[in-house]
Amino acid sequence: MTSFSLLPAPAMRQMRTWLFVGTILAPGLAVTQLCGTARAAEDETASLEALERQMAHIQEEQKALQKTLVVMQKQIAAHRAALTHGGSGAATRSAMDSSSHRTLTARNAASGASAGHKGWSPETGPDTDTGGPGIETAMNTTPHRTGHHATGPDAQPVFSGANDRPDVEAVIGHRAEDMVSRIAENSVGPHARETVGAQAAGALGDHGVFHMGPVTLILGGFLDASAVVANRHTASGTFNYWQAMPYPNESRYHTNNFEGSARYSRISLMARGNVDAHSTISGFFEMDFGAGAATTDAYESNSYAFRLRQAYLAYDNSDLNFHFLAGQAWSMLTPGRIGIVPRQESLPETIESSMLAGQTWARQLQFRFVKDFLQHRLWLGLSIENSATLYDTTGFNNADGTVTLPNGKIATISSNGTGLTNDAPFSNEIAPDVIGKVAWDPHWGHYEAVGILHFPHDRVASLGQGHNNTAIAGGGGGSMVLPIIPHKVEMRLAGLAGIGIGRYGSVLLPDATLKTNGDIAPIPSIQATGGIIAHPTPRVDVYGFFGYQEAGRRYSNYGSGAYGYGNPNYSNAGCETELSTLGCTANTRSVMEATVGAWYRFFKGHYGTVEAGAQLAYSRRDAWKGQGGGPDTSMSQIFLDFRYLPFQ
Repeated sequence: MTSFSLLPAPAMRQMRTWLFVGTILAPGLAVTQLCGTARAAEDETASLEALERQMAHIQEEQKALQKTLVVMQKQIAAHRAALTHGGSGAATRSAMDSSSHRTLTARNAASGASAGHKGWSPETGPDTDTGGPGIETAMNTTPHRTGHHATGPDAQPVFSGANDRPDVEAVIGHRAEDMVSRIAENSVGPHARETVGAQAAGALGDHGVFHMGPVTLILGGFLDASAVVANRHTASGTFNYWQAMPYPNESRYHTNNFEGSARYSRISLMARGNVDAHSTISGFFEMDFGAGAATTDAYESNSYAFRLRQAYLAYDNSDLNFHFLAGQAWSMLTPGRIGIVPRQESLPETIESSMLAGQTWARQLQFRFVKDFLQHRLWLGLSIENSATLYDTTGFNNADGTVTLPNGKIATISSNGTGLTNDAPFSNEIAPDVIGKVAWDPHWGHYEAVGILHFPHDRVASLGQGHNNTAIAGGGGGSMVLPIIPHKVEMRLAGLAGIGIGRYGSVLLPDATLKTNGDIAPIPSIQATGGIIAHPTPRVDVYGFFGYQEAGRRYSNYGSGAYGYGNPNYSNAGCETELSTLGCTANTRSVMEATVGAWYRFFKGHYGTVEAGAQLAYSRRDAWKGQGGGPDTSMSQIFLDFRYLPFQ
């Protein structure tokens, strides 16, 4: 206080004023500073809480997406298993549709999770929202929602740009590669790929899938080790050539025989590219070693030759519902399982590579035109196919297709192959075979009606003159597949009858013979099969089949000579006695076969499928009666087979 008293009175009054002001303002400034600090802390806390809420939201979205991914993976696995074991029918597709809807619902529940995520659609390529059309198409939620566009598990993938390359799962995981898009469900469904019926028709692989730009390559086939034990020696292996079944006059009738081979191992390759959202081009190759080259023997190398089974191109347009095929494939006369679709032929599950007596089939060049209607339930097909005539010239002198007639003239029915063809008869043909088919796929079963026109042709000549003969042959028939228990038990029935069409049956009965003047005489024939096939478990297939094929008589006599097929004047007197020197013409009247068998799959996974089969078969051959009666013969067989399918 003493020091302050030295100041002048005015200064003292001013100092007291500022001290008073400071005393008043200091607490306020402190309070303001404290409030600012508190507000900053509150703002920071609020920001942190907001971030935590966003993080929690993102984590919830991630959990929802992970759950959706797990559901989708389960759907893929379930659908694959269903396709494998016959589950491509209504039940499977319905389950896929409902589960896909649940997946989409769960996915959409994760609000904002799909924003900005790029998906892929078979129709539109990359999609901006995987919860939208892209994922909906991929998961088959609305199979027909886009008019004629290919959708659903059988949808053809479309590459909308050079950089749009879906992965294998997107392309293969939800459809069978061996089906055209959008086939109507008939409770029969396509072949499960590992079944022997599908293997015979040319099923493709699931694993051997490669992408080369816009072209997809798919591998198929299997390694096969098969054997047969029979009570007759026919020297045909697992390919039954029933016309070679011996009568008792031959020593091979009286001995058992074992024969095995890997010659029916098979490999296939399919290349396919998508032209646009509606149309696809594909090419299919299938080969085995069933051919016998001139150097083939069974003593040292067993060197069977590479053989062409199928090689064709196909064009499918799902906008016009039009399908075209050109090349060597199963004849359209072959019964089918669904629509008129290549690689969906209805073929028996038998081990024998000739399949079944009475089975209608051929693999030959064709130009096939198919149109489907009524949402793919009604199919109309026209096929122009390579023709051939299998002649019987019993009673005539036949020198490599040059037949000497009893009136001294010469009939030319065939010539042995030259150039790049093999030294075997190639018949003289004037026109291709014309085959028409109607197929109907209601909600239960598959039904077909089929007809064929064939034009056998020959040349009859004498010195300096001659003329050509053309006959009109053909026939008709049908087939059906009845799903008694869909995808578990089915019945198959098929038949064909007509004249001049015997070669289309597995027994290879003749199409025609000659009259004594050289005119062509088509031979009437019938062929029919029936069977029951069951799939009691995913690992087991069981089957039973019956087949029958018959050829009628066409014969003539000239003087004391007997000619033609089934002539009652032929001698059969020596057919029942071993090494008899008496005659045994024995033209085949009919062949029947009854067989049962089963297949068991040991392993199935990403490494492929290993399966084994066993089959019991009984066949009987009856001959037309001649002098000495009508002989018959029979054969019992046990077939065994092991197969590894690396791509299925």
